[in-house]
Amino acid sequence: MTASTNSVVVGVRSRAVHGAALVAMTAMVLLSGEAQASGKLLALRFARLVDGTGKVIQNPLVVVENDRVKSIGGATTPIPDGATVMDLSQYTAIPGLVDVHTHLTYLFDDQSPLKPVEQFIRRMPPVTVFLAQQNARRTLESGVTTVRDLGSFDYMDIAMRDLIRRGAMVGPRMFVSGVPIFATDEVVKPGQQPTSGTADGPSEVMRVARLQLAAGADHLKLVASTGGYDDVTGFQTLSYDEIKAAVDVAHRAGKRIAVHSYGPTGARDAVRAGADSIEHAIDIDDATLAEMARRRIFYVPTIDHNRYYADNPNVYGFSSDAVSNLRAFIPKNLETARRAFRMGVPIAMGSDAVFTMFGENTYELGWFVRMGMTPTQALATATTHAAALLGQEKSLGAVLPGYFADLVAIEGDPLSDISAVTHKVRWVMKAGTVVIDRRARTVTK
Repeated sequence: MTASTNSVVVGVRSRAVHGAALVAMTAMVLLSGEAQASGKLLALRFARLVDGTGKVIQNPLVVVENDRVKSIGGATTPIPDGATVMDLSQYTAIPGLVDVHTHLTYLFDDQSPLKPVEQFIRRMPPVTVFLAQQNARRTLESGVTTVRDLGSFDYMDIAMRDLIRRGAMVGPRMFVSGVPIFATDEVVKPGQQPTSGTADGPSEVMRVARLQLAAGADHLKLVASTGGYDDVTGFQTLSYDEIKAAVDVAHRAGKRIAVHSYGPTGARDAVRAGADSIEHAIDIDDATLAEMARRRIFYVPTIDHNRYYADNPNVYGFSSDAVSNLRAFIPKNLETARRAFRMGVPIAMGSDAVFTMFGENTYELGWFVRMGMTPTQALATATTHAAALLGQEKSLGAVLPGYFADLVAIEGDPLSDISAVTHKVRWVMKAGTVVIDRRARTVTK
């Protein structure tokens, strides 16, 4: 989601979301999430483990203690005393996946006759946070146990993150950005306040960036061009100096920053400014791609989200012309990603999931294979690469002793067929707790 859409939904209201936490916690306090019981020891048997480092272990025994991986053994490794055994020997284990571009609070209520953005106008923030649990669960069902959430409004993403952390809501681990920073793109009517993420000029950008960090954001999101929703234009909206101001605020605070740009010029200036990731951009020139490879600036293509919009025009009320534009953008996006990959630019999987797209978070991997990656390389974009983008490479993205016990059981071999990851998730563990179990069961009548 992006500048024009963000300005609509962010500008709808400026109410704080403190009540959201109270409402959701009251209803969900007994649900398991991040919280762990002490002394829990589990022994997990799989057919094989693809551990995220390039190693495949046959018939592994993965021992989990509380929320972390304790040890990894083979077929003859003895089960530790006191461990609860879980038999998943029909399945391949992979690390919990990381989606580095989501909008979990962009909720579609199928009970409402209104279009998605229209629903924001009438729905109170606490209701959105509570109902967004369905987005969180569908994300877990796709095997995604961690997300980088890139933009909400009323700081609902921060409330949702904190609810999940304390175990009051079930959902993926969230790293959030608060309100996106973007240029003025609508007239402020008499009696209204500018939307909370609006910033014009370097000093205003710095102020708004600091507001997001003060609110508790884990990273920043800056919108440097038009584009998003049914708009696939990419006109640059923030100057190099404005982008650099936001980058400097983030980096001085030890945080990272993602820059949205559908077009090449915003992406070029974001790379010059030292951004940590570039979201969406097409037609990036070779010199900029070479600089991204040299500086290890990540590219997050989000190819599949335009496929999703084009496949669901009735949900959004998109015209046939809008659908044609969305479909025309996809091959340009794919070709830019192909060139980036060939030039050594680090790529991470981001779905840009919103509304009814949750559960399809990993479909992006199919596009990566189509553009020339092996399934192994595609899987890395959602494990080791994604963890590195988050600065969590020593705790996420692999199944190793000391890492979070995030594991996904799938049918098939993900190293020969990526659809085993995108369509055959059967069981998900996050931080040592089973959060999804869709294994076939025998029903006794």
